[in-house]
Amino acid sequence: MMEIKQGILKEARQLASPNCDERPDNISLLIVHGISLPPGEFGGPWIDALFTNTLQPDGHEYFKQISHLKVSSHLLIRRDGELVQYVPFSQRAWHAGESSFEGQPCCNDFSIGIELEGTDDQEYTSAQYQQLAAVISQIQKEYPAITTERIVGHSDVAPGRKTDPGRAFDWQKLHKLLSA
Repeated sequence: MMEIKQGILKEARQLASPNCDERPDNISLLIVHGISLPPGEFGGPWIDALFTNTLQPDGHEYFKQISHLKVSSHLLIRRDGELVQYVPFSQRAWHAGESSFEGQPCCNDFSIGIELEGTDDQEYTSAQYQQLAAVISQIQKEYPAITTERIVGHSDVAPGRKTDPGRAFDWQKLHKLLSA
């Protein structure tokens, strides 16, 4: 069983991101994201570098567009199921950007962001679904306001601006794992 203490998931590799601050609101939403750096490529140090402000613009043509960004996520689940935590759940990570949920703007204020290493159109792995379900189950125990209805995709809180986790993400599979 996973364990969260003081906002830290003990099973995750910890890599602190400076892109966070204090929360103004209680935690009541979980946002699932998808990320790959460079786009469509998996593995490597690039996601860690982006979330820790060490991404070099000359590392890849695409990095010139994003290396200046100050973004983070609470957690990343890599293709093999590895967990990396960048921001304690108790703090506000800068993951959702301009967003709203049920009329409430600034989703970063009240949400936990979980990145899955992947793309909108490539299937996520079984290891990722298993880890995601296990993490969500533990998060829901710690933060009971996050009901199943309050687990959404980035595209749900930033429609027209974001598409992740994309059509390849199997929400039905996740819900089945959560109800098991």
